[in-house]
Amino acid sequence: MIYEIKGGSFPVAVCKMRAGEALSCEAGAMSWMDSTIRMETKSGGIGKVLGRAFSNETLFLNRYVADGDGEIAFSANSPGEIRALEIQPGRSIICQKGAFLAADESVDLDIFFQKKMSSGLFGGEGFIMQKLSGQGTALIEIDGSTVEYELAAGEKKTIDSGYLVMMEDTCSIDVVMIKGVTNVLFGGEGLFNTVITGPGKILLQTMPMVQMVARISAMMGSGK
Repeated sequence: MIYEIKGGSFPVAVCKMRAGEALSCEAGAMSWMDSTIRMETKSGGIGKVLGRAFSNETLFLNRYVADGDGEIAFSANSPGEIRALEIQPGRSIICQKGAFLAADESVDLDIFFQKKMSSGLFGGEGFIMQKLSGQGTALIEIDGSTVEYELAAGEKKTIDSGYLVMMEDTCSIDVVMIKGVTNVLFGGEGLFNTVITGPGKILLQTMPMVQMVARISAMMGSGK
């Protein structure tokens, strides 16, 4: 994939496609494209359709095929960043739901179920996440700005709900309850935090949309 990310805080990824190339994206992600590119809709099989329905994702992916050289653009759904990830064989990437934007056709998008039910129920990242595997370039959306960490083996990072965007599949995810009654009642951080254990790379986002919406709703409710 040959791409250029433009637009600052309201990003768009403009991708150059050669004749015969194909890209996949979530339904509705395409912003504009040349007439040399055509769209096809694919399900990936009944298993993937059921998995995507269960995770509240769109049931189908769109496939864009270049009949000749051309350009196609994919825009983010919220202010933030678009980050390109290089997917390697045997090294999967786990992302939060809704992070996937587009990818080379050689990249496989699947559903990732967290092994520990408690992590999904209380960790704020959801029981179901997205898994990117195969080989090629994938584009993901990030709310706000990106902060990247490379965790050593056994190194832990405690994260508030919604701030984890991506982790390598060598990392593990768990939840811990915040200690202390005073901290729980008055700390403003809820009951649980997400804990990621290395080794592997993680990406965090500085302004999850769920947090932004909650703050705007609170301000509107207060009349400010």
